[in-house]
Amino acid sequence: MYRLQAVIVTESACRELVSSVQGARLVPLDRKLSLLPVTDGLFGGVALAEAYFGGAGTQCAQVWDGGETVLGPLRLAEDDPDPLAGRPISRVLRRLGAVKGDHVDEFAAVGLGRHRDTDDLLSDAN
Repeated sequence: MYRLQAVIVTESACRELVSSVQGARLVPLDRKLSLLPVTDGLFGGVALAEAYFGGAGTQCAQVWDGGETVLGPLRLAEDDPDPLAGRPISRVLRRLGAVKGDHVDEFAAVGLGRHRDTDDLLSDAN
């Protein structure tokens, strides 16, 4: 089972975002990015990533800059063919500066596979 609802933020945005959102906690990723778990008290962010796997899986993602949508919203169902530009979460990660390097994609490069449930993120957060 895979269920992720989190804002992905760059290192430079982390401090400002966490200080401006009461109760916000960060989970460090690789490549100078962090996850901010989406909870009932949190709204907004730099990139929103949702992934559901197990049964009817989907990926959804969107990037904002200065309050304006700059990519997305993107959505891909598990049974849809992979688009040439890549899956939604990898595309937003690329927009935030992540590079896949020798990994299969940006999703793997930043270590998102280590985080499989939003509720579990809260116990890993700083």
